[in-house]
Amino acid sequence: MSDNPPNKRLQGRIAGLVERLHALYPRVIDLNTGRLLRLLAELGNPHLSLPPVIHVAGTNGKGSVCAFLRAMGEEAGMRVHVYTSPHLVRFNERIRIAGELVSDEALEAAFEEIEQINRGQEITVFEVLTAAALLLFARNPADLCVLEVGLGGRFDATNVIPHPVACAIASISMDHREFLGDTISKIAGEKAGIIKRGVPAITGWQIPDAMDVLRDEASRVDTRLLARDEAWSIEPTSTGLRYQDSQGTLDLPPPGLAGSFQHDNAGIALAALRASRLGLPDSALIRGVASASWPARMQRLHGHLAGLLPQGWELWLDGGHNPGGGAALAAHLAGWSDRPAHVVVGMKRSKDPAEFLRPILPHAASVWAVAEPEQHLALSVEDIIVAAGGAARPGPTITEALAQIPRDRVARVLICGSLYLAGEALKRDSDTPPV
Repeated sequence: MSDNPPNKRLQGRIAGLVERLHALYPRVIDLNTGRLLRLLAELGNPHLSLPPVIHVAGTNGKGSVCAFLRAMGEEAGMRVHVYTSPHLVRFNERIRIAGELVSDEALEAAFEEIEQINRGQEITVFEVLTAAALLLFARNPADLCVLEVGLGGRFDATNVIPHPVACAIASISMDHREFLGDTISKIAGEKAGIIKRGVPAITGWQIPDAMDVLRDEASRVDTRLLARDEAWSIEPTSTGLRYQDSQGTLDLPPPGLAGSFQHDNAGIALAALRASRLGLPDSALIRGVASASWPARMQRLHGHLAGLLPQGWELWLDGGHNPGGGAALAAHLAGWSDRPAHVVVGMKRSKDPAEFLRPILPHAASVWAVAEPEQHLALSVEDIIVAAGGAARPGPTITEALAQIPRDRVARVLICGSLYLAGEALKRDSDTPPV
């Protein structure tokens, strides 16, 4: 389906509305479902009038799981609502209504309605966005609704859905310590908060400390945890992937999302849809694995930025930004042994650049630290260089970094470190809008 093009006038008005709403509760993050439940009640409880919901949490990969779920549903002819975060270029990317990005007009109308009904009461911007998504989803018919957790799980705004058809938890690693805790167990405990009694709970590969917490929570609410290599498995083959569970075996094509770490995410989506008993045909699941797309997740760029590199070079973009994401990218870089790989990295100030870069550095022919002028809360170029132990060189912008990379051998370039940087890269590439 085609997406609605942006309207600059309405985009400006939406930005103004967001600023007004932000003034009601200046804290960007305050994990608490009470304010949203109050607002939803005043809106007529739209969260209780949704199509079947699959709720997705995790530190790394949850957006990719949502992309696979959407692709599989649409291959089956379903109308699929999707709510994800953050956006890369504009707010509309967060809300997909029955297959299409929400229009500027619909988004503005929803924000205005919420602002009027809220009557100046405390509410965070993310809670307003979530309320807008749920309101629009309830008013537009669909067959499936995919909700991505914004942060954590237990007290995230999306955790107001009382009975989804499945809950899925992608890979858990250290991130957002200031909100979720300073150990894997504490973070896993927050992610596990989406698990509901009687609702299938699916997880992929997890480190032992995280898996122990997920098992304990599933046991506490009397729900079986459908874990990889226990309830289901997925492995590479010469032609793609092979997925197995109690319902049988699926031979799959290569996933539409690049990177071996996406095998786990594809498996989680398959297991969730099969466990949900929504009745999707195997043929749709198979096609969905191949057709899934998700911007800034090992996405190859072909526009303006790619054109700055010599003929035969490749430019890739990934939003990985935490230690788990760094490890996944390092594994992917290790597979690029046929030619040098240069890394352009920019990060958010609240992240741990040293832990992100540590596994990547051994696989990089060069590392370039960048901070785009409009990049939200960008970590300084100097701080990235320090975190890299001096191995990184100043870009200091993407364009300038690409110009400085040695041209002695045909190579690949990976831009990574922040979804906010990824959004700026997509703007500059311009030929690769979010899909």
